[in-house]
Amino acid sequence: MAKNTEKITIKIEGEEWQKALDKTFKKKQKDVKIDGFRKGAVPKEVYYEKVGIESLYMDSLNDVADNAFRKALKEAKIKPIIEPGIDVTDVNKDCATFEITLVGKPDITLGAYKDLKIKKETAKITDEEVANEIEHLRNEFAEIKVKEDGKVETGDTAVIDFKGFVDGKELDGGSGANYPLEIGSKTFIPGFEDAVLGMKVDETKTIDLKFPDNYTTDLAGKKVKFDVTVKEIKTRILPEIDDDFFEDLGYDKVTNEKELKDEVKKILMERKQQELDDKYIEDILSKASDNMKVELDEEIIHDEIHRLMSQFEEQLKMQGLTLDQYFEFTKMTHDDLHKNMEPEAIKRIKYRFLLEEVAEKEKIEVTEEEADKDAEEMAKNYGITKDELMKAFGSKEVLMYDAKMRKTLDFLKNN
Repeated sequence: MAKNTEKITIKIEGEEWQKALDKTFKKKQKDVKIDGFRKGAVPKEVYYEKVGIESLYMDSLNDVADNAFRKALKEAKIKPIIEPGIDVTDVNKDCATFEITLVGKPDITLGAYKDLKIKKETAKITDEEVANEIEHLRNEFAEIKVKEDGKVETGDTAVIDFKGFVDGKELDGGSGANYPLEIGSKTFIPGFEDAVLGMKVDETKTIDLKFPDNYTTDLAGKKVKFDVTVKEIKTRILPEIDDDFFEDLGYDKVTNEKELKDEVKKILMERKQQELDDKYIEDILSKASDNMKVELDEEIIHDEIHRLMSQFEEQLKMQGLTLDQYFEFTKMTHDDLHKNMEPEAIKRIKYRFLLEEVAEKEKIEVTEEEADKDAEEMAKNYGITKDELMKAFGSKEVLMYDAKMRKTLDFLKNN
């Protein structure tokens, strides 16, 4: 057994166990019906004879589990850093025996974490990037209009009916009605969009193509025919660079194209600098944690994976999806997702241990005043009240810990 792991056996017996059994019996007695007795009036002896005392064990175990945990923590020589594991090794009418596994922080040896020779980059934005961003913004606010006449051009959306045939038979899943195909999106197989270019409304055309060699096994390299009819052509009308456009963007102080370029450049610069700053922090943490020596227990890794999976499930819920739906869409299993999240879990654990060890070695502390000021700033950045932020953290201790870790991170960034 690793020296940061401790197993403690706790036995619940005597009056404590009998009280738990009696409490469970009284709950079950209310609903049990045995011939010859009114519902809720079955004597304990009769219940034991007809139903069995074993039926009380599960609820009684749950009832005494918290007390078993508390006893284990009092006896423990190590401080657990993850939820303790609990196994029932024996249960009978006289006692319940638990084996509780506590996992503490493993031994950690810091390596080099200062003066890591990692270069902090400064953001630079080109005129081309500014022009591309302005064009992107214009496309976001583009007006979609139906072409009354004319042909399909690049950038247009052709609303089409199509039907595919392979070896003279209709292609399963290869047809659609009123499908909006944006020309240039490369949604379909190579050659399809090129063939639609130049078509007019109500025009029907047969397109002869070939599936790419790297396509699905049953269709790779095969010839395919598509009967395509253009039902409607929609085109994007980009807005002029004028006051209306500036207003749509919410740029109150912008009055001309030069000022627009300056504003866009400023926003792009801030965005890119933030990305570079994030990369700088990541590089520091990565190199310093690589220099650190630590052996991670499987229990610690699994605990972090489960935390990541819970967070992922919450993100899915915000998108209106369940985890089961995600598995169905992606053809993944719970084990697949668990395995995929392991590298990220290990990285997070190492970063956390690194910051904790550096904070201890450098004697980095946070006062309540610092934590409160930090909380106010964070609440302001998130657009919420300080009380809402505190509720999200859960406790003052968690807030203090978070502030301490961020202060330690600032120390690493500046050393």
